[in-house]
Amino acid sequence: MPDAVAARSAARAVAVDAPEPPADGPSPGPLADRLSAVADAVLYEGYLLYPYRRSSPKNRVRWQFGVLLPRAWVERDGPVAPGVSGSADSWYQRTECLLRAGRDDAVVTVRVRYLQMQHKQVEQALPGGFRPVDSLHTADGVRHLTFDEAVPRETRLTVALGDLLCRELTAEAGAAAGEETEDLPAGAGRVVRSRLQVHARVTLTAQRLGTDLVRLRVRTENTGRCPDPSVPRDRALRQALIATHTLITGSSVRFVSLIDPPAGLAKAAAGCRNEFTFPVLGGDPDVGPGGDGQAAPAVLSAPILLPDHPQVAPESPGDLHDAAEIDEILTLRTMLLTDEEKAEARATDPRAAEILDRVDTMPAEVLARLHGAIRSLAPAAGETPGTSRDAAPAGPPERPAWWQEDAAGPSPATDTVLVDGVRVGRGSRVRLRPRRGADAQDMFLAGRTAHVAGVFRDVDDGVQVAVTVDDDPAAELHTWYGRFHYFRPDELEPAEPSPSPAPTPDGDAPTRTTTPPTPFPDHGQ
Repeated sequence: MPDAVAARSAARAVAVDAPEPPADGPSPGPLADRLSAVADAVLYEGYLLYPYRRSSPKNRVRWQFGVLLPRAWVERDGPVAPGVSGSADSWYQRTECLLRAGRDDAVVTVRVRYLQMQHKQVEQALPGGFRPVDSLHTADGVRHLTFDEAVPRETRLTVALGDLLCRELTAEAGAAAGEETEDLPAGAGRVVRSRLQVHARVTLTAQRLGTDLVRLRVRTENTGRCPDPSVPRDRALRQALIATHTLITGSSVRFVSLIDPPAGLAKAAAGCRNEFTFPVLGGDPDVGPGGDGQAAPAVLSAPILLPDHPQVAPESPGDLHDAAEIDEILTLRTMLLTDEEKAEARATDPRAAEILDRVDTMPAEVLARLHGAIRSLAPAAGETPGTSRDAAPAGPPERPAWWQEDAAGPSPATDTVLVDGVRVGRGSRVRLRPRRGADAQDMFLAGRTAHVAGVFRDVDDGVQVAVTVDDDPAAELHTWYGRFHYFRPDELEPAEPSPSPAPTPDGDAPTRTTTPPTPFPDHGQ
């Protein structure tokens, strides 16, 4: 499409189809290639989940990271509390990062990347027309399944930093509707791939904090309308930006770590507010003369929390779409699929077929490399030569401040929490109501009843309620091991009848009640 020139600005906004990642995995190359390899892993995280079959329950709850949906759909039940993780559905992302500009002619390039959902409909040929079907076998023995796919999209903004310091830049970042038709062999039918239009915009602002220090803000919003906010999530996804993330590079600029900021910039780093995404450094750190290792030439702001300078392991032969899993485990499990299961996976999605082809033809030496690798034999930082790593510590480790082993500390077995005005603690019976955008595994438990095993506090003073599901045949075993499902108080409702919390071992009922923390204010205005 032609360049969209922002009014009164030297910025250029270009919407393009994102390039497909190489089939045999990332290869060494310049900064853009190395960082794009990590970004591609983020882009396709959760695109298709093992065992890669349409019939798998996991593949009915897909796309859990960086999903920007129309605001009316997201806020049907009220505003979503913002955090740096993009595992909750939202209608916007906000990235703030620090950069040093060494020259007046510094330029910043921002690439907003996401997936646009595409519905693949198989249609059977009939006299006089076509009929939509769920599945169709053609004469060549291939099975074709109706399923949802996705197309990579990218909007690139290039702007002179001096102009951005003077005025805000806003550009459209959506994707057009479309439809393509593929004829099947021997006139058996056709496959129709259709996409709804995605409406989005990106806003860039910059603020000078010092002589050469600038805070850059990138805000990406889904601006689409949702006529019916009650539609199920799989329908709302057709108007969504999926796996949304941002790559930022530039000329004559260096980006500063927010995880480990240089001396003197801790306060400025703490002042950066990131919502539903978090920026980390990309590329090689500055370690030469004058470099402190805490700055780099690029930033990747992802909905998945990453360390500075993330890299795709060179042993990884290609994407398995479960990037949070271990390649070796997924590869071995894929090898164990039956022929019938592999046939269904191939019919589900072309990317699943690529995974099966790669696994079925993987050389033994490539598989062996997946078992693990030693990156360095150098001593850990802070060790002195000749010091045994197994040497006894000087004293017992100090307990963190949020955990004190006395009456004032948390007590999961006796603490309670208010749920819809009812005190809930160990032994209480509740019904599970996970919020939209919760973990996929939690969504499978919606509506089920459970018993509370304990009320826990995390390091941020949040409240998590541990439960065992009533109709889980392994509930007793899970209790014995201490393995529970965890839900926030606002994802529970008291079940009727609801007994009082279980008494403490000495027979006294617990008295301390925990009030859930006040939700964050809505920063999305």
